[in-house]
Amino acid sequence: MASTSDILIIGGGIAGLSAAAALSKHAAVTVLEAEDQVGFHSSGRSATMLHYFLGDRLVRELTLASRAFIENPPAGFTEAPLGHAMPVLIHAREDECDALDALDAEIAQFAELDRLDARGVHELCPLLKDDAVRGIADRAAIRLDPHALLQGNLRQLRRAGGELVASARVAAIDRSGGVWSATTDKGETYAAPTLVNAAGSWADQIAVLAGVAALGLRPLRRTIITFDAPSGARLDRLPFAKTVGEELYFAPESGRLFASPMDEVPSEPLDARPDDYEVALAAWRMEERTTVKVERVHSKWAGLRTFTSDRHPAVGFAPAAEGFFWLAGQGGFGLQTSPAMAAIAESLLAGTAWPLADVGAEELGPGRFG
Repeated sequence: MASTSDILIIGGGIAGLSAAAALSKHAAVTVLEAEDQVGFHSSGRSATMLHYFLGDRLVRELTLASRAFIENPPAGFTEAPLGHAMPVLIHAREDECDALDALDAEIAQFAELDRLDARGVHELCPLLKDDAVRGIADRAAIRLDPHALLQGNLRQLRRAGGELVASARVAAIDRSGGVWSATTDKGETYAAPTLVNAAGSWADQIAVLAGVAALGLRPLRRTIITFDAPSGARLDRLPFAKTVGEELYFAPESGRLFASPMDEVPSEPLDARPDDYEVALAAWRMEERTTVKVERVHSKWAGLRTFTSDRHPAVGFAPAAEGFFWLAGQGGFGLQTSPAMAAIAESLLAGTAWPLADVGAEELGPGRFG
């Protein structure tokens, strides 16, 4: 006999859990998570910031709309802050200054930025080489706590009577009599009139199981390494530092430094593992842009960031599948935009007010992919 609810969400990452927390105020919600813990893949492996240097105008609008929630979460949402202040520094060599100016112009409407000369760049981040001659800094950026965000949403879901079912990998999906049924690999069946596909890198596979046209999502692997900081480095004063191009970012991490070569390696949906080439590339780029010597890699990990073809999220009902709702394609900005994305899902599914003045539902709807 199937376990029934009003809304069935497949995927216990930040997309599925934040939507579940919002929707549980209006309906009975069940979340199915394939792994034995929430946020096991992308959400729990993200070294993420809330800043406006990621993505384009639409992503920045989503980030801006999420900021108030991050800074002042609802009462009882979390026992700890969802993040802490950490400046973001975008630095440039002489031949990158035109790109820096263009980025500065794009961000100006979203954040108050400091324009830095070479002296200002090195005062903010002494680890950079002398060829970093200009920069822009957002001193109001926030280093997010993925665990606090995930657990806060889970707490809200459960407080409203919703349910998370872990170790529930969906093996089959069908629709009959206006109801979607999802059967796990253990033979357990869960049913609801509305099925929300928040399965991250597996979202296209879930759609195919349901007989719904896939969106052509692209999982891309990203690698991070950690290593010792130079002796005497004041880690508590370092920013999240990024090249103006998609080359390198680094920041303090648990008494060490972490760095990523900002790789985007196409992958099948899987439990991502770091590749030796990208690990070496991260170390090489760190040494090429900074005075730091990566003597030994202490830890390394990888995660999948999943994008649609236009790198915007897909949120809304599938055009030709009644009750099938897409919530996918959040790429590398899922955590920092999760409050806005949850409010969008709540608006479309529960009829609450549309949360964004400058982004329309058609910009996010899956119907734009034909």
